[in-house]
Amino acid sequence: MTHFPKPLSLLAIAAVSLLAACSKTPPRPDPSATVLNYPDTGLNQQPLNTLAPGTDLKVRDDGIYEDADKITGLLKPVFYGYDSSVIPTEERSKLQAAADYLKANPTYRLLLEGHCDWRGTDEYNLGLGDRRANAAKSFLTSIGVAVDKLEIVSKGSLEAKKNADEATMKTDRRAEIIILKKAK
Repeated sequence: MTHFPKPLSLLAIAAVSLLAACSKTPPRPDPSATVLNYPDTGLNQQPLNTLAPGTDLKVRDDGIYEDADKITGLLKPVFYGYDSSVIPTEERSKLQAAADYLKANPTYRLLLEGHCDWRGTDEYNLGLGDRRANAAKSFLTSIGVAVDKLEIVSKGSLEAKKNADEATMKTDRRAEIIILKKAK
Protein backbone atom coordinates (compact mmCIF):
# COMPACT_ATOMS: atom_id res chain seq x y z
CA MET A 1 0.00 0.00 0.00
CA THR A 2 1.36 3.41 -1.01
CA HIS A 3 1.26 6.20 1.53
CA PHE A 4 1.04 9.82 0.52
CA PRO A 5 2.87 12.41 2.54
CA LYS A 6 0.48 14.27 4.82
CA PRO A 7 0.51 17.59 2.86
CA LEU A 8 -0.32 15.79 -0.39
CA SER A 9 -3.17 13.92 1.28
CA LEU A 10 -4.67 17.17 2.51
CA LEU A 11 -4.27 18.71 -0.95
CA ALA A 12 -5.99 15.72 -2.58
CA ILE A 13 -8.89 15.90 -0.11
CA ALA A 14 -9.27 19.65 -0.72
CA ALA A 15 -9.26 19.14 -4.50
CA VAL A 16 -11.92 16.41 -4.33
CA SER A 17 -14.06 18.58 -2.03
CA LEU A 18 -13.72 21.55 -4.37
CA LEU A 19 -14.66 19.48 -7.41
CA ALA A 20 -17.68 18.07 -5.61
CA ALA A 21 -18.83 21.56 -4.64
CA CYS A 22 -18.34 22.92 -8.16
CA SER A 23 -20.25 20.12 -9.82
CA LYS A 24 -23.51 21.16 -8.20
CA THR A 25 -25.41 23.68 -10.29
CA PRO A 26 -28.25 25.68 -8.87
CA PRO A 27 -31.69 24.66 -10.05
CA ARG A 28 -33.10 26.70 -12.93
CA PRO A 29 -36.13 28.81 -12.00
CA ASP A 30 -39.46 28.04 -13.54
CA PRO A 31 -39.88 30.53 -16.44
CA SER A 32 -43.28 31.51 -15.10
CA ALA A 33 -41.55 32.79 -11.92
CA THR A 34 -39.03 35.06 -13.67
CA VAL A 35 -39.32 38.85 -13.75
CA LEU A 36 -40.68 38.89 -17.30
CA ASN A 37 -43.44 36.45 -16.43
CA TYR A 38 -43.88 37.07 -12.74
CA PRO A 39 -46.81 34.93 -11.56
CA ASP A 40 -50.06 36.65 -10.63
CA THR A 41 -48.58 40.16 -10.56
CA GLY A 42 -49.59 41.29 -14.02
CA LEU A 43 -46.09 42.76 -14.46
CA ASN A 44 -46.44 42.70 -18.22
CA GLN A 45 -49.59 44.84 -17.93
CA GLN A 46 -48.51 47.13 -15.09
CA PRO A 47 -49.49 50.78 -15.25
CA LEU A 48 -46.86 53.48 -15.72
CA ASN A 49 -44.30 54.15 -13.00
CA THR A 50 -44.47 50.83 -11.18
CA LEU A 51 -41.39 49.06 -9.90
CA ALA A 52 -40.13 45.79 -11.27
CA PRO A 53 -39.92 43.27 -8.39
CA GLY A 54 -36.56 43.47 -6.62
CA THR A 55 -35.38 46.61 -8.44
CA ASP A 56 -35.78 50.36 -8.37
CA LEU A 57 -36.26 50.50 -12.16
CA LYS A 58 -39.64 51.91 -13.09
CA VAL A 59 -41.41 49.92 -15.79
CA ARG A 60 -43.23 52.16 -18.26
CA ASP A 61 -45.13 51.50 -21.44
CA ASP A 62 -43.91 54.67 -23.18
CA GLY A 63 -40.23 53.76 -23.64
CA ILE A 64 -39.04 55.86 -20.70
CA TYR A 65 -36.79 54.21 -18.12
CA GLU A 66 -36.21 55.74 -14.71
CA ASP A 67 -34.23 54.72 -11.68
CA ALA A 68 -32.75 56.57 -8.70
CA ASP A 69 -29.92 58.03 -10.82
CA LYS A 70 -31.29 58.81 -14.27
CA ILE A 71 -34.17 59.09 -16.70
CA THR A 72 -33.67 57.75 -20.21
CA GLY A 73 -36.03 58.31 -23.12
CA LEU A 74 -37.93 61.33 -21.79
CA LEU A 75 -35.92 63.75 -23.96
CA LYS A 76 -35.74 62.71 -27.61
CA PRO A 77 -32.38 61.94 -29.26
CA VAL A 78 -30.79 64.29 -31.79
CA PHE A 79 -30.16 62.57 -35.13
CA TYR A 80 -27.22 63.36 -37.43
CA GLY A 81 -26.41 62.83 -41.08
CA TYR A 82 -23.91 60.25 -42.29
CA ASP A 83 -20.37 61.01 -41.13
CA SER A 84 -21.47 64.35 -39.67
CA SER A 85 -21.55 66.07 -36.32
CA VAL A 86 -23.48 69.09 -37.61
CA ILE A 87 -26.84 69.40 -35.84
CA PRO A 88 -29.56 69.56 -38.50
CA THR A 89 -31.89 72.55 -38.17
CA GLU A 90 -34.93 70.31 -37.65
CA GLU A 91 -33.22 68.60 -34.68
CA ARG A 92 -32.43 71.78 -32.73
CA SER A 93 -35.89 71.92 -31.13
CA LYS A 94 -34.99 68.71 -29.24
CA LEU A 95 -32.02 70.47 -27.66
CA GLN A 96 -34.22 73.47 -26.86
CA ALA A 97 -36.64 71.07 -25.12
CA ALA A 98 -33.69 69.69 -23.11
CA ALA A 99 -32.68 73.23 -22.08
CA ASP A 100 -36.27 74.00 -21.08
CA TYR A 101 -36.42 70.78 -19.05
CA LEU A 102 -33.24 71.75 -17.15
CA LYS A 103 -34.65 75.21 -16.48
CA ALA A 104 -37.77 73.62 -14.97
CA ASN A 105 -35.68 71.05 -13.03
CA PRO A 106 -32.58 72.96 -11.88
CA THR A 107 -31.19 70.14 -9.70
CA TYR A 108 -30.83 67.80 -12.68
CA ARG A 109 -28.00 67.55 -15.25
CA LEU A 110 -27.75 66.04 -18.72
CA LEU A 111 -25.54 63.30 -20.13
CA LEU A 112 -25.07 63.57 -23.89
CA GLU A 113 -24.15 60.21 -25.44
CA GLY A 114 -22.71 60.29 -28.96
CA HIS A 115 -23.54 57.25 -31.13
CA CYS A 116 -22.61 56.13 -34.67
CA ASP A 117 -23.73 53.52 -37.15
CA TRP A 118 -21.64 50.36 -37.62
CA ARG A 119 -19.52 51.63 -40.53
CA GLY A 120 -16.01 52.87 -39.83
CA THR A 121 -13.32 51.73 -37.42
CA ASP A 122 -13.94 51.64 -33.70
CA GLU A 123 -11.47 54.50 -33.19
CA TYR A 124 -13.06 56.67 -35.87
CA ASN A 125 -16.57 56.03 -34.56
CA LEU A 126 -15.55 56.87 -30.98
CA GLY A 127 -14.16 60.17 -32.28
CA LEU A 128 -17.30 60.89 -34.31
CA GLY A 129 -19.51 60.04 -31.33
CA ASP A 130 -17.45 62.45 -29.24
CA ARG A 131 -17.86 65.20 -31.85
CA ARG A 132 -21.63 64.61 -31.92
CA ALA A 133 -21.93 64.81 -28.14
CA ASN A 134 -19.75 67.93 -28.08
CA ALA A 135 -21.84 69.56 -30.83
CA ALA A 136 -24.96 69.04 -28.72
CA LYS A 137 -23.11 70.41 -25.67
CA SER A 138 -21.95 73.49 -27.60
CA PHE A 139 -25.47 74.17 -28.85
CA LEU A 140 -26.91 73.84 -25.34
CA THR A 141 -24.32 76.20 -23.86
CA SER A 142 -25.00 78.68 -26.69
CA ILE A 143 -28.66 78.86 -25.61
CA GLY A 144 -27.82 79.41 -21.95
CA VAL A 145 -27.30 76.01 -20.32
CA ALA A 146 -24.45 76.11 -17.79
CA VAL A 147 -21.52 73.92 -18.79
CA ASP A 148 -21.47 72.27 -15.34
CA LYS A 149 -24.96 70.88 -16.10
CA LEU A 150 -23.63 68.88 -19.07
CA GLU A 151 -21.54 65.74 -19.40
CA ILE A 152 -20.56 63.92 -22.57
CA VAL A 153 -19.56 60.41 -23.47
CA SER A 154 -18.96 58.70 -26.80
CA LYS A 155 -20.37 55.24 -27.36
CA GLY A 156 -19.14 55.21 -30.96
CA SER A 157 -20.63 52.18 -32.69
CA LEU A 158 -20.70 50.00 -29.56
CA GLU A 159 -24.51 49.76 -29.59
CA ALA A 160 -25.00 49.96 -33.38
CA LYS A 161 -26.70 47.18 -35.28
CA LYS A 162 -24.02 45.51 -37.44
CA ASN A 163 -24.70 45.22 -41.19
CA ALA A 164 -27.94 47.15 -40.71
CA ASP A 165 -30.07 48.68 -43.45
CA GLU A 166 -30.12 52.44 -44.09
CA ALA A 167 -33.25 53.07 -41.99
CA THR A 168 -31.67 51.38 -38.98
CA MET A 169 -28.34 53.16 -39.49
CA LYS A 170 -30.15 56.52 -39.43
CA THR A 171 -31.38 55.74 -35.92
CA ASP A 172 -27.87 54.75 -34.82
CA ARG A 173 -26.43 58.18 -35.79
CA ARG A 174 -27.55 60.18 -32.76
CA ALA A 175 -26.84 61.92 -29.49
CA GLU A 176 -28.95 60.50 -26.66
CA ILE A 177 -30.01 63.01 -24.00
CA ILE A 178 -30.12 61.33 -20.59
CA ILE A 179 -31.30 63.15 -17.48
CA LEU A 180 -29.00 62.72 -14.47
CA LYS A 181 -30.86 63.12 -11.21
CA LYS A 182 -27.94 63.22 -8.78
CA ALA A 183 -25.50 66.07 -8.28
CA LYS A 184 -21.89 65.63 -9.33
